[in-house]
Amino acid sequence: MDSFEFNKIAGSVLGMLLFVMALGIITDIPFARAKLAKPGYDLPGATEEHAAAAPAAAEAAVPFPTLLASADPKKGEALAKVCAACHSFEKGVEKPTGPNLTGVVGREMGSTGFAGYSDTMKGMGKKWAYDSLNTFLTNPKGFVAGTKMGYAGEKDPKKRADLVAYLRSISPDAPPLPN
Repeated sequence: MDSFEFNKIAGSVLGMLLFVMALGIITDIPFARAKLAKPGYDLPGATEEHAAAAPAAAEAAVPFPTLLASADPKKGEALAKVCAACHSFEKGVEKPTGPNLTGVVGREMGSTGFAGYSDTMKGMGKKWAYDSLNTFLTNPKGFVAGTKMGYAGEKDPKKRADLVAYLRSISPDAPPLPN
């Protein structure tokens, strides 16, 4: 097969592809849709989300000491499995990524032998109380500026209460629950 025959075959294949593309464009014209005034679709779940957000706001109005009194340490232990990636919950066991959390309730902030505390955390000079743990677990970077903790925080107050109840259960010197 010489180059002239090859050129005829390639030209006919390319011509046919061009014809099919043009035919597709022409046949789409009668079925073209009008441009949407507002892009996207209204989903039926959108109104349900707003309705579900109202009880969550009402639940947030419950004071933290009340939530803590009814918190379940077993649920908190299950939630703390995420924390175990960086923290240890066994006495005397240290991880290089985060301080040991055994005995954290009632302990001075930034006072363990962990070397990775931020300067702000070291200089806090306060003890971990129930309300400070709640605030820290809500937004660690908002509570301690410059903290090296990568956890974004727990937004659900009931889950935070369960976590704090678990931390209290592994803290032998924990103060009594607030009224």
